[in-house]
Amino acid sequence: MRVLIFVVCLLLLALIFAADTRGTAAPRPKAQVDPRVVTVINDLGFRLFTELGDNPENVFISPASIELALAMTYNGAGGATQAAMAKALDVSELTVDDLNKGNNGLLGVMKNPDPKVELAIANSLWGRKGITFKPDFSQRVGTSYQAKLTTLDFTRPQAADTINGWVSDNTRKKIPTLVSPPMLRDAYLVLINAIYFKGAWATPFDKAQTQDGPFTLPDGTKKTLPMMRQRDHFAYQENDSFQAISLPYGSGDVVMDIFLPKAGAKMDDFRKSLTTANWTAWQRQFRQSEGTIVLPRFKVKYETALKPPLTALGMGQAFSDQADFSGMLEGKDARITDAIHKTVLEVNEEGTVAAGVTGIIVGVTAMPVDPPFEMVVDHPFFLAIRDVPTGTVLFLGMINNPE
Repeated sequence: MRVLIFVVCLLLLALIFAADTRGTAAPRPKAQVDPRVVTVINDLGFRLFTELGDNPENVFISPASIELALAMTYNGAGGATQAAMAKALDVSELTVDDLNKGNNGLLGVMKNPDPKVELAIANSLWGRKGITFKPDFSQRVGTSYQAKLTTLDFTRPQAADTINGWVSDNTRKKIPTLVSPPMLRDAYLVLINAIYFKGAWATPFDKAQTQDGPFTLPDGTKKTLPMMRQRDHFAYQENDSFQAISLPYGSGDVVMDIFLPKAGAKMDDFRKSLTTANWTAWQRQFRQSEGTIVLPRFKVKYETALKPPLTALGMGQAFSDQADFSGMLEGKDARITDAIHKTVLEVNEEGTVAAGVTGIIVGVTAMPVDPPFEMVVDHPFFLAIRDVPTGTVLFLGMINNPE
């Protein structure tokens, strides 16, 4: 009888423990990543933004998505092409194995950052039926980037539909298409990264506080937008050039940093000052302060060809007839024929949804208390969505026309 009572007590304790822990999210893996790879991602994003930012419209890119797609491609490059890609990626001091291990570590760490945050990163390879790919290339990319190689008949229109279906599924239908049948006509291989992010604000904006207000466009004209408002304690900083605020999602492992040039300052000046060194310094200067943030509710879509900015960064050889991807294909001369990047962003009172996809087509040839602040985001601004434990910039962009 005593044994039976003891067993019953143990079962009751187990049930109580299960009830206490039910619904608790598994703790996020400790951030043990190669900081050199985080620097590669962020620095690539800042340099691409500098190249793309001379634009009266919006610019919104995913540095992490672009780097992961290029890193997979880098595994198949050789000779001068590999050197050119190393220059563009700024990985000359890293071996291919270092880069692969670092990216693999990031992919593992950034999964399930928070119960209120969904962050999904997926990679894939799509090969032309009848083309032989080097086993070492397929094995490295498959192991380090969890990218499965699927072969398709690129001469059939259904091949583009299949690839686009994968893109749509892995961006939760936010980006429904990436490639078209003509893009695949001379293609040997398509390497794709997709990132999907959905985060609820740690403190949602009160919809009752949202009111229409003016937003000044780069040409000086004004438009009326729904402006969200919140007063609280935030990570905040201010200098002669800009105001900046860091808005957390969920428990704070992912944040949105917003940098607002002051009246009279130019977004172009901020764009040119956006370097890895400055970014690191700015991250140290956030301080908890009480104040009010006024932010437009908005949606943007962005699409760009990556060939011009990557060529400007020194990667032109990879797009030329002199390209060397002998580490990828058996007995074929190949070059990058297309490099496409698409993103979407939606910011509202509940939180943020963002998605990005990159396709590389290889084919023929205790601080003082500051006074309360008010930050009214009513003119062009820069934003970044950043993974805090690793420091990885997931998305960044310039919002000139938030509509």
